[in-house]
Amino acid sequence: MPLLDLVDAAHGLPDARKSRVLAQAGGCNVKILRMDGQPSPAETHDYDEALIVLSGALRLPVHGDAVEVAAGSMYLAPAGVPHAVAAGSHGVLMIVDPVGS
Repeated sequence: MPLLDLVDAAHGLPDARKSRVLAQAGGCNVKILRMDGQPSPAETHDYDEALIVLSGALRLPVHGDAVEVAAGSMYLAPAGVPHAVAAGSHGVLMIVDPVGS
């Protein structure tokens, strides 16, 4: 699987808002997720998590602030900090986190 269209892969997922591991590299999972405008509950991890927006926009409440992550941008969610996908988030999100998480 040396070449993969990430947006096409996300649109082929059976369930929006449920990520799928596409590959592993350097001890990290590379996941894809389709955002459909619906919110997801807050999560907290014991590791940093890279949230990379490939298309659309991610609305991310963090520490009471509304962070807007546009296509082509990345937000690094620090370990121990609750974060959630807010209503209106749409498009394709790539997530990079440690294997086993």
